[in-house]
Amino acid sequence: MDPTEARVGIVVRTKNRPQLLARALADIADQTYQDWRVEVVDDGGDAAAVDRVLSALPDAVRARVGVVHHDVSQGRSAAANAGIRRLDTEYAVLHDDDDRWAPGFLARTVRWLDAHPGHVGVAVRTEIVYEAERDGAFVEVGRAPFWPGLHRITYSELLRVNRFVPIAYLYRRAVHDEVGFYREDVHAAEDWEFNLRVAALHPIGFLGEEPLAFWHQRAGVEGELGNSMFALAQDHDDYDMMVRDEALRAYVAEHGAGLPLYLTRFLQDEIARQLDERRSLGERATDMVRRWRRERRMR
Repeated sequence: MDPTEARVGIVVRTKNRPQLLARALADIADQTYQDWRVEVVDDGGDAAAVDRVLSALPDAVRARVGVVHHDVSQGRSAAANAGIRRLDTEYAVLHDDDDRWAPGFLARTVRWLDAHPGHVGVAVRTEIVYEAERDGAFVEVGRAPFWPGLHRITYSELLRVNRFVPIAYLYRRAVHDEVGFYREDVHAAEDWEFNLRVAALHPIGFLGEEPLAFWHQRAGVEGELGNSMFALAQDHDDYDMMVRDEALRAYVAEHGAGLPLYLTRFLQDEIARQLDERRSLGERATDMVRRWRRERRMR
């Protein structure tokens, strides 16, 4: 198999996590669908450690794995882009070094996109895998469904919150030629910002049967071994607000502040009204008595 003619390009971002990198590459090699190539992006980590992991791969796998070494960390988005730019494949996916797939992930997602040419990508049902460090290794300590009620991917839902993580999403590489790459000034939530640009123009499919992607999380583990969900929690919030504020200012520049001003007050009043409706009759009566007493004291 000629790796330069593969249909699926896989980008693996890593930094000083050789044990996890080896696990990720083994996970990819175990896929039932084998028409793939990998670009490992070492974002400022120990290059020698990465090269040792790659040299230990079976020859047939090693021949399909390229590597980019960044002397200095350039951030999650820049690392993703460095790998994507090296791909000339039909499909692309980010497989970060700490996540995993079910063996049929690529087979199922490629089949979906082949059958749905109008969809720019397809996300899959995902399961969270909780890990803890035991004797120098990470072991599974629990699982939970990620968005268990999810049945479709819509732009309106993505406006509220990201509904899928990179490990769960295979998409057409050509979409980068249309909407651009991951924003390199967004160092967390970069996948959500990219998904918004894509979903505003094209539908995204969803495979919602059994979980095909596994998003690994390590609560309490800090530093380079931490999971971005926890290690970059504040950054996720900050960049989420940055993206929303940019979009709001762009809207106001074109349409004026009337609608945002109205909605801000309307939503505030509506929330207060709904909260008031949930109070019991006794609580309302108590408030009425307190107001009556305050008014009498002020006379």
